[in-house]
Amino acid sequence: MKTIRRFLPLILLAAAFAAIWWSGVLGQLSWAGLARNQALLAGWVNAHPALAGASYMGIYATATALSLPQGALLTITSGLLFGASIGTGLTVVGGTVGAVLLFLAARSALGEAIARRGGAAMEKIRDALRKDGFSYLLAIRLLPLFPFWLVNLAASVSGMRLGSFALATLIGIIPGTFVFASIGAGVGSVLAAGGTPNLSVIFSLPVLGPLVGLAVLSLLPVAWKKWKRGDA
Repeated sequence: MKTIRRFLPLILLAAAFAAIWWSGVLGQLSWAGLARNQALLAGWVNAHPALAGASYMGIYATATALSLPQGALLTITSGLLFGASIGTGLTVVGGTVGAVLLFLAARSALGEAIARRGGAAMEKIRDALRKDGFSYLLAIRLLPLFPFWLVNLAASVSGMRLGSFALATLIGIIPGTFVFASIGAGVGSVLAAGGTPNLSVIFSLPVLGPLVGLAVLSLLPVAWKKWKRGDA
């Protein structure tokens, strides 16, 4: 029974991957697929808003837990279908749930073996999270310099508490998610014309500047703690 409990998160992730692969959703997660199905999706959302929102959160949580590379495209889709504000809320909840699922799965018997594949980058993240988990994770979420899945694994095997991990993730992904969802809210005409949205705005100073500022603010408690230790 204990063995089954330890491997249950991994079993659930494998089942989720099989389900999403069988459904064919992965094949539609592209700009072309989004443009092709835009009207159909919009009609379904208008007809069944609650079901559509719940379905989107489930898909996003699964994609996050499986570390699929289509996260940015899904976030933009949320803005396209639900608007920037609601899309942000749905994505933040789904992303947090998916991150927690991967966090729990990484604490299974295979957690350390998986984490070792992260190499030096994984070790750096683990050390930081082990000492000042919440503040460091919040800064990393606000300014994502490392892959999302790598941070999830590092936080798990560093011994970070689940509550701190979930809260830092929930808060930290809000600003970046809102940026992508806002882009999605304005790409409908671009997709309808057969074009591809220009995402270079994400790397502009007006967008990156505030994110950097928020990340620095989140690290102030760590700096204060280190200063006090040095003063002592």
